[in-house]
Amino acid sequence: MAIWLDENSRIVVQGITGSEGTKHTRRMLASGAKVVAGVNARKAGQKVDDVPVFGSVTDAIEQTGANVSVIFVPPKFTKDAAIEAIDAAIPLAVVITEGVPVHDTTEFFAYGQSKGTTRIIGPNCPGIASPGVSNAGIIPADITPGGRIGLVSKSGTLTYQMMYELREFGFSTCVGIGGDPVIGTTHIDALDAFQADPGTDAIVMIGEIGGDAEERAAAHIEAHVSKPVVGYVAGFTAPEGKTMGHAGAIVSGSSGTAQAKKEALEKAGVRVGKTPSETARLMADIMRSL
Repeated sequence: MAIWLDENSRIVVQGITGSEGTKHTRRMLASGAKVVAGVNARKAGQKVDDVPVFGSVTDAIEQTGANVSVIFVPPKFTKDAAIEAIDAAIPLAVVITEGVPVHDTTEFFAYGQSKGTTRIIGPNCPGIASPGVSNAGIIPADITPGGRIGLVSKSGTLTYQMMYELREFGFSTCVGIGGDPVIGTTHIDALDAFQADPGTDAIVMIGEIGGDAEERAAAHIEAHVSKPVVGYVAGFTAPEGKTMGHAGAIVSGSSGTAQAKKEALEKAGVRVGKTPSETARLMADIMRSL
């Protein structure tokens, strides 16, 4: 089993003819993912590695049955690309692009919520992978086999590290939600999906300093998640009062610090590692005990 991305996922790549779109389309295809279409309004009718290019997401859906979009377009075009995917009512849109203006993200996310048909993951994220089944985004497909751990992470590189360190056990689905101030899918969304997934036995949640997303996730875990959860919060060594570039996070006093988040998670019964490797060891202990 997996969440949101499975053997029935048929991927359309918005921006397939750009350098990043082409490169990662080839990687997704090599991993076995079903990439069935690309979109570029100016290059409709062309092909990229035998993947047909259409003029719109709607055309791609009608012609190929695509049900997942991966968006590889420059930041200034991302809002329009996301809105196009939402208007086409595609069930899942994965926005890889980094540097999208927060105002634009707020606008297309609110638009998506008003329509109620499209789950948005990202922006500024590595995407989503269900190892051995499908891969939508830039997560390397050969780090880990399939298994029964679910992973939700704000950090792309820490997603990869956790997948590697727990490769002995494997993952059902790995979701990189991105670290921007406004994102489509949250820790809580993924926690609920993993809780409901019979193919997921335990969950790793990776957060980072700034904001209160991890504290809200901790309260949600305490109330609604019965599966074991292990957490890691990036930024234990960050100085107070400094804006951290990756998350745009401001740490002031105890609010938003790694220690405060760790304490909130532990209060909810989550085991929290001080390093990624310690976090992986905690999860390995849980998996061996199940």
